[in-house]
Amino acid sequence: MKKYIAIAGNMGVGKTSMVQFLCNTYDLEAVYEPFMNNPYLTDFYKDMKEWAFHSQLYFLTHKFRLHMDLSQKPKTVIQDRSIYEDAEIFCRNLYLRKQISERDFQTYMELYNSMKTVLQPPDLMIYLRCSVRTIRKRIKQRGRASEKQVPVQYIRNLNKLYEDWIENYTLSPVLIWDSENMDYFTDFFDRIEFQKSIERCL
Repeated sequence: MKKYIAIAGNMGVGKTSMVQFLCNTYDLEAVYEPFMNNPYLTDFYKDMKEWAFHSQLYFLTHKFRLHMDLSQKPKTVIQDRSIYEDAEIFCRNLYLRKQISERDFQTYMELYNSMKTVLQPPDLMIYLRCSVRTIRKRIKQRGRASEKQVPVQYIRNLNKLYEDWIENYTLSPVLIWDSENMDYFTDFFDRIEFQKSIERCL
């Protein structure tokens, strides 16, 4: 029976690497975030207040389309960042930082809440936990031009919102993985522990 697995976590915590590992290990189909296709992203990182609403609306609409297409996939799919994070973490963070106005935020959330009523929740939500210091180090290593300008306080705020969100998330079972200290790639025992946890769902 096919299932839907979502990988959640801040930028740089290892979501894409985990998607690739699970696809190779269990023959799953990957669904990736439309990150590089966002035409507002470079402008957003240069001037967040001017372009925040546009950028978030782009992510929301494209993530909704991806999510709706999941049911048409022939086998179990694994998604790199879910639509829930777009709204509950990234858009909310920009609103709290006054980069998105009250009016625009309420319009966005009304659209998001309407979308949620027709979405199939994941069968498993995997949350990757990592410190801000390690996230910054990984962002520097992977060298995405658009991410180099991201302020450390922005990353810190996202981490706090992620922790609050996952603590209150109830739509599906949750697996929390310490991606900073647990290495399923090179540590045999960590890999066994991780695969046992995943296979309870699969």
